[in-house]
Amino acid sequence: MLSFFAAKGGVGCSVVAASAALLASSAAPTLLVDLNGDLPALLGVDTDDRPGLAEWLAAEMPLPDALRRIEVPITDRLSLLTAGEGRMRPSAPQSRILARLLSAEGRTVILDVGTQSQVVVPLLAASRRTILVTRACYLALRAARRGPDPDAVVLVAEPGRALRPQDVGASVGVAVGPVIRWDPAIARAVDAGLLSARLPRALRPLEQLLGLGS
Repeated sequence: MLSFFAAKGGVGCSVVAASAALLASSAAPTLLVDLNGDLPALLGVDTDDRPGLAEWLAAEMPLPDALRRIEVPITDRLSLLTAGEGRMRPSAPQSRILARLLSAEGRTVILDVGTQSQVVVPLLAASRRTILVTRACYLALRAARRGPDPDAVVLVAEPGRALRPQDVGASVGVAVGPVIRWDPAIARAVDAGLLSARLPRALRPLEQLLGLGS
C-alpha cells in the first residue's frame, strides 16, 4: 500500500496518486482509494448516487465485503473506492479497520490522502511507503515540516520557482525523487477527464516509485 499526501491543497496530489495507480495497473490489478474526494471528476467517471467510503464508514456495522461492492471500475485492472458524499473524517478506530482491510488486499493499493494525513494516521502507518507530493513553494514546505515524515517526495516542478529540488529535499529531510516537470498536457488531460485514457509522458517518472522504471 502506497499513500500519497500533501501538506497544502493545490499541489497536485490527486493527479499524482491517480497517475501512479494507472501506471501500477499496467503491471498488476490495482485499487485506488480516494480520501480527498477529487478522483471521480479527475478520472472522468460518474459516481452520482453511488455510495463511497463515507457511506461505508457511516454504517452501524461496516462489512468488509461491502467495500468490493462499492468499487467503481476505471479500467480492466484498476478500480476506484470513492470518498462518497460529504467530507470524510474517519475516527481513529475506523481508520484502523480500513487500514487492516486494505493491507490484506491482494491488489496493489494506492491511497490519495490529500491533506487528510493528520486524520488518517493509522492508514499512513500501515502503508509500505508514504509519499509527500509538493511544489517548490515556501508555504507548502513550511506546512510539510509540521506534518508526518514521508518516505519519499514527489516534486511538481514549475518554471520560475526559486527553490531547487535539493532545497526541497533539505527542507523536508528526504531526497526528492521523482520530479514531475510542469507540462500543459497534464492540465489538458485532467480538464477533459482523459487522464485514464491518455496519460501524459511527463507523469512517467512516477514509475520509479513503483519499481516499474523504464
